[in-house]
Amino acid sequence: MPRATNAPASRERRKRVIDSAKGYRGRRSKLFRYAKDAQMKAKYWAYRDRKTRKRNFRMLWVQRLNAAARAEGLTYSRFAEGLKAAGIGVDRKILSDLAINDAVAFKGIIEQVKSALEKKSGAPKKKTAA
Repeated sequence: MPRATNAPASRERRKRVIDSAKGYRGRRSKLFRYAKDAQMKAKYWAYRDRKTRKRNFRMLWVQRLNAAARAEGLTYSRFAEGLKAAGIGVDRKILSDLAINDAVAFKGIIEQVKSALEKKSGAPKKKTAA
């Protein structure tokens, strides 16, 4: 009985890998062995970096909010505490966009946050000189 190599399916599988490696440099786009490794690494990095991108954007939004809040006399942590106390449920992405593009609206939110923080802590007590 002759040896069966399943050549059409194997060739199709190898062709599919090499086609998906199109645009890679050198042998990574031409030879199956190297194209297969390059594809595996590319998929690994893509999966990993989809999560990293979310992390990086969140850090960027927090940095922008911290800078905008400090310009109004608050730290980011006090700003976040005041948002929760005021019942404002806007996420960091939208708040960051407001801080950059709509200063009036952001200033209104800052005022709400400051009043909520004052209510939460009670009336500010001033020291009298004795």
